[in-house]
Amino acid sequence: MIRASIPIFLASKSPRRRKLLKQLNLKFKSFSVEMDEKIHPGEKPYIAVLRLSKEKLDLAKSKIKNGVIITADTIVVLDKTILGKPLNKEDAFRILKLLSGRTHIVYTGYSIFNSRNHKTISEYEKTEVTFRELTNEEITDYIKGGSPMDKAGAYGIQDDFGAVFIKKINGCYYNVVGLPLAKFYHALLRIL
Repeated sequence: MIRASIPIFLASKSPRRRKLLKQLNLKFKSFSVEMDEKIHPGEKPYIAVLRLSKEKLDLAKSKIKNGVIITADTIVVLDKTILGKPLNKEDAFRILKLLSGRTHIVYTGYSIFNSRNHKTISEYEKTEVTFRELTNEEITDYIKGGSPMDKAGAYGIQDDFGAVFIKKINGCYYNVVGLPLAKFYHALLRIL
């Protein structure tokens, strides 16, 4: 259990990341930072998630002067192509159809900053996820529920129906949700 003598802030609008931090029994406040999460042409996925988490951290530092700040970014990669959040329902269908019956990689980068000791840790994790073959009807029904619209790769492994799309995973389950909890926990201990 982490007992911090400094306030902790999660700079993320992701309800999934808030839930993950609660699993660690962390006392924290959350707020969101708005920025363009554009991937640069030719940028390697792990570089992209690290860069985006650091850029979010820079924005968050302008709002919080005293505390530990946590930021993160998650992307889905299929055949070296980065699949972001769907633009609309048609895009969500296209993405899920691409993932159907195939293995993709989920990358999450996170950054943690402590204003008292001025330490920053930025790390990433990757997890392989294999989907079973999905029917058009399953994809359409899932999209109707609205669940894929705010998620990289248009699905949530922890979600209602999205969970049944997964045939197997190789790596950290929580990384696919949005934060590799064990690795993150040890980074947090190092920074406090």
